[in-house]
Amino acid sequence: MLPLLTEDAQKPELRSLSLAELQLLVDRMGEKPYRARQLFRWLHFRGAGSFEEMSDLPRPFRERLAQEARLATLVIDTVQQSSDGTRKYRLRTQDGKLIEAVYMPDLDPDEADDDSAAGIRRTLCVSTQVGCAMGCGFCMTATMGLVRNLTAGEIADQVYRVNADLRARAAAEERGSAPGRAEAAGRSMGGERPLTNLVYMGMGEPLHNYASVMRSLELLLHADGANFSHRHITVSTSGLVPNMVRFGEESQVKLAVSLNATTDEQRGKLMPVDKKWNIAALLDAVRKFPSKQGRRVTFEYVLLRGVNDSDDDAVRLSALLKGMPVKVNLIPYNENPGLGFGDPGEARLQAFRKILIDRKVTAMVRKNRGRDIAAACGQLAVQGQKEKRAAIP
Repeated sequence: MLPLLTEDAQKPELRSLSLAELQLLVDRMGEKPYRARQLFRWLHFRGAGSFEEMSDLPRPFRERLAQEARLATLVIDTVQQSSDGTRKYRLRTQDGKLIEAVYMPDLDPDEADDDSAAGIRRTLCVSTQVGCAMGCGFCMTATMGLVRNLTAGEIADQVYRVNADLRARAAAEERGSAPGRAEAAGRSMGGERPLTNLVYMGMGEPLHNYASVMRSLELLLHADGANFSHRHITVSTSGLVPNMVRFGEESQVKLAVSLNATTDEQRGKLMPVDKKWNIAALLDAVRKFPSKQGRRVTFEYVLLRGVNDSDDDAVRLSALLKGMPVKVNLIPYNENPGLGFGDPGEARLQAFRKILIDRKVTAMVRKNRGRDIAAACGQLAVQGQKEKRAAIP
């Protein structure tokens, strides 16, 4: 794994610190204890992007923080808007790496997680790594290889940057503001959180970056921070079995598992992770996954034309999942140049789903949002950062 290279890399990164760690830092600096909670709220409730924004902290304290710690705020590099309302954000890290996050407004009920927030849903798909080491043959992110893990603060900051942008857009629409004034208005509304749901399904394998993902969840769920509900967050994995078991024990958020095949021969060709943890091991881990407060594991199944979309595949999938309290998200493949896979089409998709439904498997079709801007499932990639692929963990 390549280290995060910055000039002040040895300094603590404030947005990745827990409230308890901030309390220790504040105590070491000789400040009053309540400053730690103030600082935490600036970082995670208001999503402050700079020390200057933390207006109720004494200037000497802010100046010392800037000397002894760093605030690695992401910068929105570009934004693309889809015809369906999806927005793809390309964000730049402090060390110049590029990642992508995708905003999806107004999800249909059958697309969203159970118990999603009432009313309009505004979901953000966040990235957990720059690139990915898993090597799935149908995914554009895999073509990047793994560049580095994101820190917990960088994962959480995707939420804060997009929240700020959405607030600014809302302010501009309401007031007819110029872009500069709208941006300022967005910052002044810090704490009002447009986003309602989060899915860890962007660039990278979340459970390969386990520690940072778990810390980011702690930060985003905190009552003094963004205060998301665990019912409104889903973490996806390609099947890192040991960390799936650990995740089930240590978290209450939801889990989605990419299955995408019904035999190990088939899955191994598509997803190299199967050669280390096969379908039997994967299903065994799901059976042991604790169903806290009624959460169900979701299986993601990307249908690839002529590869895994036959009636026989549907029958085998039904047999594999028989009796398991799970649901299946069927995803028609989003075609990527040069990867050689195709969309099965609506008729094949519905025929596949009918076989599952007839065999008492809960199956839904996930609408592909943002295809026209390469923002749909499996399409995220920022070229020019490709690294030698790391070994599958």
